[in-house]
Amino acid sequence: MSNDPIINDRARTLLKTLVERYILDGQPVGSRTLARDSGMNLSPATIRNVMADLEDLGLVASPHTSAGRIPTVQGYRLFVDRLLTIKPLRSNVVDQLKLKLDSTERQKVIGSASSLLSEVTNLAGLVMLPRRDTVILQHIEFLPLTSNRILVILVINDQEVQNRIIHTNRQFSTEELHQVANYLNAEFAGKELSSIRQHIVDSLEQARDDMHTLMQTAVEMADQIVESSQSDDYVIAGESNLMHYAEMADMDKLRQLFEAFSTKRDILHILDHSIHAEGMQIFIGEESGYSAFGECSVVTAPYKVEDQVVGVLGVIGPTRMAYDRVIPVVDVTAKILSSLLSSD
Repeated sequence: MSNDPIINDRARTLLKTLVERYILDGQPVGSRTLARDSGMNLSPATIRNVMADLEDLGLVASPHTSAGRIPTVQGYRLFVDRLLTIKPLRSNVVDQLKLKLDSTERQKVIGSASSLLSEVTNLAGLVMLPRRDTVILQHIEFLPLTSNRILVILVINDQEVQNRIIHTNRQFSTEELHQVANYLNAEFAGKELSSIRQHIVDSLEQARDDMHTLMQTAVEMADQIVESSQSDDYVIAGESNLMHYAEMADMDKLRQLFEAFSTKRDILHILDHSIHAEGMQIFIGEESGYSAFGECSVVTAPYKVEDQVVGVLGVIGPTRMAYDRVIPVVDVTAKILSSLLSSD
């Protein structure tokens, strides 16, 4: 990244050694280990001084329970961007990836890619499904059901009718639902369904006081409708692999993470960002912008049909993942999937 701290070659070598060792065994790395693994003829005192400088730069941290140090998000970022050595996958590994995907039924190949990524990396594999055609709202109606459930009747595109059930945090009267439907139909008929919520949010600051409750209700409804329309936007496999990493064994963190997998919205935002970016994307810890992924890294690559990007695939794992192994697997899998989809 452009804001990498400037450090000398000795500090870079020690940081690279520290990150590689920590990725390998997950334990804070001390000065003796760094002296041995780096191959540099440095005294423990010199190494401790360099580590103190790296800590001042925010690249490493000292856990309270250990004299050793671990990499921070910033340390991982510098490592991935500047210090990482990536070796191409061996040809026999590439052949195995091709064989496993090519032997899959065509309509299942995208879903199989997520399982393959999980199997090869021992992390969670995910694949964003190809974007569907634009969904244009033509008309909407709401019918109240029981237990805070509402039936949504959508008329979209060329008079296609879809029914969805959404759950709200309170019951709404028939009159309230009628007002919200009238508002949405008047304001958004003929617009993309996925853009409705943002239009409403943008309008909230300009809304009259007597419209505020109606607008808030419309936001809640639009949230539910858009989320339900995205429920099949990606497939994920191997989530349970993440439970095997000690740094992700905290039950509260695991609960947050699995809730994010369940609701899907946070991951979809990350994938949406990836699909509009160039090439591979790596989000490390807090860089994703979502607290549920604070201990995770997400590595993605786009896949194409006839040279047009239609989706992304990748893996989710701990920040302590083997980036040198994961990155080429994700990259090659995306290229194989692109080739298979374009050959239909």
